[in-house]
Amino acid sequence: MSVNLMKAKDLAKDFLLSEIEVDRVGNYLESKTEAENTATHFFATLDKGYRGWMWAVTVSGTENISLSEIVLIPGPEALLAPKWIPWQERLQSGDLGVGDVLPTAADDARLVAGFTQVDGLFDETSTPFGWEVGLGRKRVLSEIGREQAINRWHGSTHGPDTPMAELATDKCQSCGFFVPLSGVLGRMFGVCANSYAQDDGKVVSLDHGCGGHSEVVSDTKSVLLGTTVIDDSGFLVPEEIDDDLREEQELEDADLKEVDEFAHDGVEVEEDDDEASAELAEEAHRLEILDEVLNNNEEN
Repeated sequence: MSVNLMKAKDLAKDFLLSEIEVDRVGNYLESKTEAENTATHFFATLDKGYRGWMWAVTVSGTENISLSEIVLIPGPEALLAPKWIPWQERLQSGDLGVGDVLPTAADDARLVAGFTQVDGLFDETSTPFGWEVGLGRKRVLSEIGREQAINRWHGSTHGPDTPMAELATDKCQSCGFFVPLSGVLGRMFGVCANSYAQDDGKVVSLDHGCGGHSEVVSDTKSVLLGTTVIDDSGFLVPEEIDDDLREEQELEDADLKEVDEFAHDGVEVEEDDDEASAELAEEAHRLEILDEVLNNNEEN
């Protein structure tokens, strides 16, 4: 390869500025050989919307160098959209919502051809059996589909590796609320029919378990309880109660006695006052008589 191509970064920048505005072109980054007589020179871009991208200017020639192309490509630190994944590969379990339609491919590995050309398939006597073995359906679950379902169900929260199942003393296989599935899947799975269990109406594995097992019977035997303990540290014993009552009664009797004595003294004071009033009245009466006698003597 001509050495001139690897050293032609200035010429490559001139080619770039002839096509792109100056304020969009940054510093020189690196160069690399693309093929014989072909090299690419990289320059940083100053576009705010393309941080981490770079201008790639490809030149070629031996004696005369010419411009091959100018493109804007992402660098190692460029912000890029996630890698495109087809929608059928992006779907996860439980993504199908109300009103959604999810078509299956004609070559879906989870399904195999069923049996449809059967006379009398939908007669009342043959329909259940026919549907059990897949008769009447265009496609039924394949071996791959069954393996995927087994792995998915057994590894879910309705399998054996959950805290609830690990703490359960009995497993679903011996529970009366366990309704086995038909067919091959019935060897490992069934549906829970215990309305009080979290798994009610859901597919559970035989080795799953919970506290709602049909054979878990509560023990109704009476349990001996210890004697009732009463804290009597603040209580009074009968002797102390009698002493307190006696003391209170004595205090009440003393108070009543004082009240009676006070009332009695009051009566005596009232009687003394009455006698003094009577004596004063009698003395006044004598003075009145004496005045009348003196007045009569003066008149005569």
